[in-house]
Amino acid sequence: MFPLTTRTVQKQLALVCDYLGYEGISTHSFRKWYATEIYKKNGYDIALIQRLLQHSSAAVTQRYIGIEPQRIEKAIEGHAELI
Repeated sequence: MFPLTTRTVQKQLALVCDYLGYEGISTHSFRKWYATEIYKKNGYDIALIQRLLQHSSAAVTQRYIGIEPQRIEKAIEGHAELI
């Protein structure tokens, strides 16, 4: 068999995305998407995702998957409904 390295996967993904005309897709974006989906489907358990991604703190994980801006946006939308 041949060695399957991270770089090999990245190169092949880039070739496929170029062929299909997709932009902005990488192994890193898959990691973020995967973590976000697990977060949503497991009761929004940030500690679980922190352990999964091996981050040093929950705050790092929140920034990484971008949940803080979503919470702020929902709070603003909820406030706008009250007016």
